[in-house]
Amino acid sequence: MTTSFDPIVFKRTTRAQWEEAAEAWHRWGPTIEDWLGEATAAMLRAAGIGDGDRVLDVAAGAGGQTLAAARLVGPAGRVLATDISPAILEYAARVAAEAGLPTVQTLEADGEDLFELEECSFDAALSRVGLIYFPDQQAALTGIRRALRPGGRFSAVVYSTPDRNGFFSIPVGIIRRRAELPAPVPGQPGPFSLGSPGVAEKAFSAAGFHDISVTTVPSPVRLPTAADCVRFERESFGALHQMLSRLDASDRAAAWQEITTELTQFETPAGFTGPCEMLVITGTR
Repeated sequence: MTTSFDPIVFKRTTRAQWEEAAEAWHRWGPTIEDWLGEATAAMLRAAGIGDGDRVLDVAAGAGGQTLAAARLVGPAGRVLATDISPAILEYAARVAAEAGLPTVQTLEADGEDLFELEECSFDAALSRVGLIYFPDQQAALTGIRRALRPGGRFSAVVYSTPDRNGFFSIPVGIIRRRAELPAPVPGQPGPFSLGSPGVAEKAFSAAGFHDISVTTVPSPVRLPTAADCVRFERESFGALHQMLSRLDASDRAAAWQEITTELTQFETPAGFTGPCEMLVITGTR
């Protein structure tokens, strides 16, 4: 079966899926921070965030990395968290308030359309596992670069290649086969859209960034069992729900059962360790 890609429909569906998954993404926050903690720290270092800086966080989600950035900029700085989903931004605002970080602000905004932001108004920009899902990554990169001051850095966490990310690529492959989805073509959004060698660097360069660097960060997903990993993905991974949307309830259940069976290969006596490798891509305006 072949289908044409409609970016407008994709974006509308993505927003709806993250509205639905917002509570789960927030609830799984400790697991997410354990999983992405090292990559997040590498991203913050690469962006060069320091005291008093103004930071833009694009596709911020529930705000784990937003809070980390806010702690680095201190009371003299500020962090603006943007996302297409207002529901998930409510959680970001809540956790910032609970953490006593009044310098965090939120803004519902399409990451591909940031032109309402003042040009050169940020010292650094971030995006943690968000840029990969933008239908027009060049529009996003161009808008982010425009918002940065000269010399400001943008750093993004993205997945590398499917073979290095079995915890996610195996579910994606099973769902793609069962839903008869065509293989993604270059330029389409998706979890591995910027992971192949040279792809992210080319995208950053085309948007006008220079001094581009790529850092590889092993980021295994550690949980008690494969079933726990499936529950994590089933509840909070909007991309998988989007792919499953064309299947009926029984076919979705069968897909999740197959995924659980396949992921048990990563169980050990010490627990589940799902293979995952992140890239931290950084460029300077």
